[in-house]
Amino acid sequence: MLVAPSLLAANFLRLEEEIKSVVEAGCDLLHVDVMDGHFVPNLTIGPCVLMEIPRLFNIPLDIHLMVENADTFIDLYAPLRPHFISVHVESERHLCRIIQKIRSYNISPAVALNPHTDPQTLKYILNDIDMVLVMSVNPGFGGQSFIESSIEKIVDLKELIIMKNANCLIEVDGGVNNHNIAMLKNVGVDIVVGGSYIFGHRDRKEAITSLKI
Repeated sequence: MLVAPSLLAANFLRLEEEIKSVVEAGCDLLHVDVMDGHFVPNLTIGPCVLMEIPRLFNIPLDIHLMVENADTFIDLYAPLRPHFISVHVESERHLCRIIQKIRSYNISPAVALNPHTDPQTLKYILNDIDMVLVMSVNPGFGGQSFIESSIEKIVDLKELIIMKNANCLIEVDGGVNNHNIAMLKNVGVDIVVGGSYIFGHRDRKEAITSLKI
């Protein structure tokens, strides 16, 4: 299991120190939630705040765009050279075009699904993306509880990936902790995002290790 701590749960006044703590604790990616106050009722972090991360840390960025007009945001965040950029199926009228644009920057395209969204919406694009991000909470705020029906959804998604013979990872974001990690592993999850569980833990190495099963 790969682990991606979410900066949304970090102390933004001590951001460099917070990032250093999880990188040294052995995380695999750094998850960045970008919110515009329109697609979700919150605002978070812009590229000017993140631009020093690639210079200071050798850690892949996993950027999750919870925004309207993702086309513009892709241009803003692509210079950071993230490993993944995720866009929401619910916000995009022309999803194939957006996926192609992300790929044109040599960035792995991913698509995120809100808790109510059926994985079948991805049936015809699974072979064009590198990851599906399953939201196991309603997007917009950290610290929420895991939505149990997400397990059934992940099972359905995994079956669809196998049926389409797609080379596509599954990432889960929301309410992930040491109590549900084994269940997520068993249904085929490849990457988990940890927010308050990691940044709120007294020992961040212990928290990250507990998710690497």
